[in-house]
Amino acid sequence: MPPQNDAYDFAVDALFLDFDNTLVDLAPRPESVWVPPDLITHLQRLQHAADGALAIVTGRPLEEIDHFLAPLRLPAAGVHGVERRSADGRLTYLPVPAVERLLPYLSPLVSRHPGLLLEVKRGALALHYRRAPECEHACLLAMTEALLQEQGFVMLRGKMVVEAKAADISKGSAIAAFMQEAPFAGRRPVFIGDDITDEAGFAWVQSAQGGGLGIKVGPGDSQAHARLASAAAVRAMLALIMQ
Repeated sequence: MPPQNDAYDFAVDALFLDFDNTLVDLAPRPESVWVPPDLITHLQRLQHAADGALAIVTGRPLEEIDHFLAPLRLPAAGVHGVERRSADGRLTYLPVPAVERLLPYLSPLVSRHPGLLLEVKRGALALHYRRAPECEHACLLAMTEALLQEQGFVMLRGKMVVEAKAADISKGSAIAAFMQEAPFAGRRPVFIGDDITDEAGFAWVQSAQGGGLGIKVGPGDSQAHARLASAAAVRAMLALIMQ
């Protein structure tokens, strides 16, 4: 069971949140997600109640998170931890291989299928097929071939997306970095996410000294110790723990 309002303790918990399909519902294209107005209010109140120990941990770049959550500028890790903004506003950019090396292997496929979307980020490249689900196998083959030829990346499969990201960087390592800093240090880490990219985060928080909690959103196998049904259920829980 997820934490309830009488069990969630802002004095000891550090809360880490994925974005897509965790805080907001999935959309046909990444730029078309809708952020309910009360979500920003709830996040602002949660951050204040937790003395700042709340962060977004996402595969999106930081600039996109800032756009969707404006005027909030929360501590956040973007592109699975390649980019990270500490609570004091300090930015850290980890060294990554050039994703442009992968484009020759993937661009021809995207050109042949207008429903595909190729999203280029710092240290990662995502091939979305939500609008062309019949291309799933072709996307997997193209990404596999690209990564056989180019070193320094690993492949992740998500919900209607296959992504190449910098190896040795994960949401788990991003959370670990936050937990070395104020105001997160010394608290119990709680991470809520929905996808296979979030499993590294669940593994890290649940192995942390003192025991953290991973909360999986939606169906599917997961090592997370708790589960919520949907992004709507996450938003309802966040509203509940502020009562």
